Amino acid sequence: MLCARVIPCLDCRDGRVVKGVQFQGLRDAGSPTELAAAYEAQGADELVMLDVSASPEGRATAFDTVRALRRELSIPLTVGGGVRRADDAARLLDAGADKVSVNTAAVREPEMLTAMAERFGRQCTVLALDAAFEASRGRFEVVVMSGAERTGRAATEWAQEAVERGAGEILLTSWDRDGTRSGYDLELLRVMAAAVTAPIIASGGANEPRHLVEALQAGADAVLAASIFHDGDWTVDGIKRELAQRGITVRLDHNEGAT
Repeated sequence: MLCARVIPCLDCRDGRVVKGVQFQGLRDAGSPTELAAAYEAQGADELVMLDVSASPEGRATAFDTVRALRRELSIPLTVGGGVRRADDAARLLDAGADKVSVNTAAVREPEMLTAMAERFGRQCTVLALDAAFEASRGRFEVVVMSGAERTGRAATEWAQEAVERGAGEILLTSWDRDGTRSGYDLELLRVMAAAVTAPIIASGGANEPRHLVEALQAGADAVLAASIFHDGDWTVDGIKRELAQRGITVRLDHNEGAT
């Protein structure tokens, strides 16, 4: 059985980690390199870094941040934000990323996913999909531009197309739950897990170990969290021990082994 992955997320702006609610009201949360080193020491399976500014200056800063993170990390690093073409992904991979996530640009030009998968491999191509519930149609809708724009497109349909085009993994964020600490959107996870075969990283709403267990049981292959780690409410190893006690297979440190 594959181990469930626990992945801290660093949302970065101008070289600093920030956190907000529904992508708004961002507050400083610390140094990306210091947090990354701490999370790896705590047993993080992977790390995700997203450049939330998505401006030319921010993207330039992101490359420097990726290089700095790579010097600190030995675990896999996924980087996204401001990626508009395959050449941007190449620069991030050259800077030290193991995988590159793409969101808005892929919605605008879906063939970008194909280009990335053919050039770098599906294992390096991650679709970052932000979804919000569309009550009038009873479905989840793709949102882009950090939630500022609703596309009118069904999230499951877009995910299916993206996987067909070459996305090897889906970073699935519930816009409704992001930063709220009210738990992951389990219905979103269920419908997405039924729609695609690619691994799903659940994002948006974690507050306690129970929420991570529920997400994994709903179909996620990995769970991503930010606030609970940045605010010091939980450590990665603490979360993993709680998951193991609840019957979730996780990778623990070399002294404890895996359960």
